[in-house]
Amino acid sequence: MTSSNTPSVSVIVIAYNDAELVGEAVSSALAQGPAVVEVIAVNDASVDGTRPVLDELAARHPRLKVVHRTRNSGGCGTPRNDGIAVATARYVMFLDSDDVLPPGAVDALLRAAEEHHAPVTVGACVRRELPSGRDVPWVPGLGAPGDVIDRPADRPQLVRDTLCVNKLYDRAFLDKHRIRFPDGRFVYEDFVFTARVLAAEPRIAVIGDLVYVWHVRRDAAQVSISLARQDVGNWRARIEAHRAASRILSESSPELGRACQVKFLEYDLRMYLRELGEDPEYQAAWWTLTRDYLAGFADADIEAAAAPARWIVRVLRAREVPPAPADLRRLTAFAADPPRLAPPYATGPGGAAVWSETLPVELDGLAELPTSELPVTIDAETVGRTGLRIRVHDLYGRLAAAGPRTVQLRFLPRDDEGKPLFAAPVELSPAEDGSHWTGELPFHLITLAVAGRGAGRRGMQAWDVKVGVECADGSSLLTSPRPLGGLLHRRVLPSSRYGVLLAQTYRTAGGSLALRLAPGAAGVMSLVRNRLDRARKSRGRSARTGGRRKRHEKELGRYA
Repeated sequence: MTSSNTPSVSVIVIAYNDAELVGEAVSSALAQGPAVVEVIAVNDASVDGTRPVLDELAARHPRLKVVHRTRNSGGCGTPRNDGIAVATARYVMFLDSDDVLPPGAVDALLRAAEEHHAPVTVGACVRRELPSGRDVPWVPGLGAPGDVIDRPADRPQLVRDTLCVNKLYDRAFLDKHRIRFPDGRFVYEDFVFTARVLAAEPRIAVIGDLVYVWHVRRDAAQVSISLARQDVGNWRARIEAHRAASRILSESSPELGRACQVKFLEYDLRMYLRELGEDPEYQAAWWTLTRDYLAGFADADIEAAAAPARWIVRVLRAREVPPAPADLRRLTAFAADPPRLAPPYATGPGGAAVWSETLPVELDGLAELPTSELPVTIDAETVGRTGLRIRVHDLYGRLAAAGPRTVQLRFLPRDDEGKPLFAAPVELSPAEDGSHWTGELPFHLITLAVAGRGAGRRGMQAWDVKVGVECADGSSLLTSPRPLGGLLHRRVLPSSRYGVLLAQTYRTAGGSLALRLAPGAAGVMSLVRNRLDRARKSRGRSARTGGRRKRHEKELGRYA
């Protein structure tokens, strides 16, 4: 079909067995207004009620076109390609059946595309954790709102945004360069599509508007495979997709090719390593697969990565099989975000900092890291009813050279709304052997709860706990403390303001310290409902899957 000169948009929605959610996705696209001349819903041979849901919607909405595939493609690429094939608008945008477009998204993208004559326009995306509603920005900081990037190679970090759904594409540009998704059972198809787009060197306009809400349902009966990374096939699929993307980008631009390799080391590798788990069979398979892939990386690409990623690669390369459990646990903990290198700290010949006595891999570049980037470990344990005892570990003498003086607790709302709360700084006391510093930090839960209520949180509140260290030389660092074993428990505190205040410290997925507060009856009921809902979904998931998460291959293209 020929492209119209009218600045209009076709939104392509793909669906497989998503009868409960696809209606919300389609409605969010139709609600964008007249700029969306058509919504194309591609049903990938669903076997639930998706087909009648879409047909009923199409009967009521003339702008909705439905394509029913007779055979399931096994992936997300083919149905998206089907949608492009029947699109008639000048621009196309993609939407998954369990996500939504926020109001005004298409108009904002379209204005920028027309103003800057940009074949590709990108906006902000958030990962919305459900049922909590917490929004996590997707790769923020790659471009400032209003940026116009004439050549992707001038902004190599663009390779880190592998999503296809937070962008508007000129259909003529896609057709001219024959850019389509990989067909069939190809996992992480976004990686390859995005690489093909960047390799075609489009002008890219950047806007600050929120244009896509990616729903993350971790408690669903069927979840994206990326949320349950225990299957080594997932990692193999991600490696193959990255291999294809890296090849495409390297042939187009050395800068983009290197950035793609570095992204794998700093992001993909660490994300999967931190969730390696305790299954020896999986660990061995993952270790072998990863080492084999890393063997093909150029030394220059590894050197271009940040120090934590380089050290992980060198530990992996140093052994053909996983190391002893203690070393492996330390490695997986180090891969977490933020990285923390826990003691003990070993030295090699000439006093060089090495990973451990059993793995004398040199930690190159440690001496050059600024204080703010040091992977310092700070332990935390409760003191009394409302206090934390902090232990700040030295790191091969680097922190001692900076001279730690004070430590301060900071509480950041996990929903990214409202302002952080700062406790008063406390003087640090050095240990006699110079290995660490300690401090006892009181904090006031009522003050924290009041701050949360002031920001509009009427139910349960969740706060990330951070620790800031100020040093004598003017440098500083901010990191998440590592909760010690006895820290995680719930407390019920009397409150003259709320009657009762429930407080619980807990460990996040990355192993950091966080805090839940439930002030008053509303907060307590919110916490109870949350726990009951999670328990109900967990029981339902176990009953349906025998304790293991089953995932249809249709969902393999979703990633975290």
